Amino acid sequence: MRENRTRAFVKKEREESEKHSSGSVQRMVGRLVVAYGGGVNSTAMLVELHRRSIMPDLILFADTGGERPETYATVKAVSAWCVDRGLPEIVTVRGSGKTLEQDCLDRNALPSIAYGFKTCSQRWKLQPQTKYLNGWKEKGEKYRKAIGFDAGEERRMRDGDDPNCLNWYPLIEWNLWRDDCEAICRSEGLPTAKSSCFFCPSMKKHEIFALKKEHPDLAARALVMEAQAELITVNGLGRNYAWRDLLKNDEDQLKLFSDAGAPEIPCGCYDG
Repeated sequence: MRENRTRAFVKKEREESEKHSSGSVQRMVGRLVVAYGGGVNSTAMLVELHRRSIMPDLILFADTGGERPETYATVKAVSAWCVDRGLPEIVTVRGSGKTLEQDCLDRNALPSIAYGFKTCSQRWKLQPQTKYLNGWKEKGEKYRKAIGFDAGEERRMRDGDDPNCLNWYPLIEWNLWRDDCEAICRSEGLPTAKSSCFFCPSMKKHEIFALKKEHPDLAARALVMEAQAELITVNGLGRNYAWRDLLKNDEDQLKLFSDAGAPEIPCGCYDG
């Protein structure tokens, strides 16, 4: 549901959005890269770019090696949709070496977001994209990166680390919210599944239950990661609770665990 916001606050957000997006984008000459997250927002962003006759030069999806099957299916379907309409196919990039899951197992640790950090998204999402871009673009070339934060996520906007790259937030500029994005995806017959690793500590409790029901093998792997982790500051993948305890008795346990009081730390990945 769209939050109630004062007119002054909306104006402030809009000025910040324009500062980071439309005006700067028009002034900056360069090719357009889409950071595709595999979820609802970035899929809707691609649809709207096509509808507005804005052609990306490159579409990148960073695979942590631990995405849910729905995400991989979405990437495949959306890539085919893009090609059918003359857009570039989606290029999948991966970090060198081990997957995020294997790294956690080797370190007897949980993904960094469980501890309030976002190094997992930096290492397995941003760095593989940056490495690919460094080989794709000319040295010193200015380019734009379209990121699919919706109109309710202005707080997540930031400038990029590359001085030659301008981060652009089309959904915010076009005032498209999460429910708008879902409707856009459905209008094209495209999936509306949320994108995240199957062991992401930012998952809601109903998503954890759905994981156990729909992908019991993945839920079991997540519990192995949690069981092997040497925990001091957090209780498990749920930060202030363990997935093991939550899943032990399913619906009976759900009554004992509330989202109230759980820290709201959105995953650093581009799409949710």
